[in-house]
Formats: sequence, C-alpha cells, structure tokens
Amino acid sequence: ELVRQGEALKRAEQMVDKMDQDLKTSQRHINSIKSVWGGLVNYFKAKPPENKPEQNGTPEYYANSRLKEAMMSSKEQESKYQESHPNLRKLDNSDNDFNKADLVSSVQRDSYPKNQQLRAYHQKIDNNLDEMSSGLSRLKNLALGLQSEIDEQDDMLDRLTKKVETLDVNIKSTDKKVRQL
Repeated sequence: ELVRQGEALKRAEQMVDKMDQDLKTSQRHINSIKSVWGGLVNYFKAKPPENKPEQNGTPEYYANSRLKEAMMSSKEQESKYQESHPNLRKLDNSDNDFNKADLVSSVQRDSYPKNQQLRAYHQKIDNNLDEMSSGLSRLKNLALGLQSEIDEQDDMLDRLTKKVETLDVNIKSTDKKVRQL
C-alpha cells in the first residue's frame, strides 16, 4: 500500500510540474497578446524546455531500497516458515518431532538434560524461540523499511506542497492578467 501511495505521489508531482510548464507557456502567450513589446520579448526570449512525457503514461516509481530488501527477505522467511511449520506444511511426511531431536550434535546434547523426552522438549522450545527470533527480526526489518519509505514520502509531500502553493499563486496571477485583457 505504501508503494502504491508513493507511485500516486510521484504521478501527482509530475502532473504539477506539467501544469507549471503549461502555465509558463500560457503566460508567454498572454504577454504576446497584451502588447507588441511583450510579443517581441517572447520572440527573442528562449522558449522553456519541454519535458518529454513518460512512455505509456505511467511514470516509474522505485520504492525505497531498504523497504524492497525488507519485503524480499520477509517473503523468503515467510516461505521458509510455512515449509517448516507443522500446521502449514503438507502432511505427506510423517516425521516425528522426537526423531528430529536425535539429530542434535553432541556438543548441543551436553547442554540438554539426559532424559530423552525432556531433551526433545528443550530442543522443541529452542526451535520455537529461534523461529520467534527470526519473526521478530523480520518485523524489525519491515518496520525500518517502512519508516525509511515514509520519510522519503514525507519529503516528497513537502516538495509537492511547496510546488502546489507556488502554482496556486501563479494561477491566480495569470487569471488576473487574463481578466484584465
């Protein structure tokens, strides 16, 4: 949603820029109509450069790289989690969590109790804590990515606000000139 809003802001900013360019062109025409001297000045004055419109009418918007990275890693972690979660994975394998506990290395076995069932439960708790840690890390990265995207869009909104205020003043001035003609 934030990326979509960024795209909308970018389009709005481009439309305001286009409106400003059109307003400058109309002011040149008003000067030409208003007096002969204005027409001569416009003749010798350089024309404002025209920006080429975006192809296909859709401007490119690139979300913050930090947000992109966070979204990509989040999707990868989510798919890994879904593959490993007992309620989300396919039930075609009938592995038992107690059998997986036997795969623990001998170094890690020393840190667990000697009772086989207790060891299996400790291992299961450790695995759950690792999954929680991974999920929290994912959420942290997403939050940081969202924050940086929000900061960039806030700057874009400030720029857009200034442009719109300037454009509003120029439109009122141009309207006043047209009414005087």
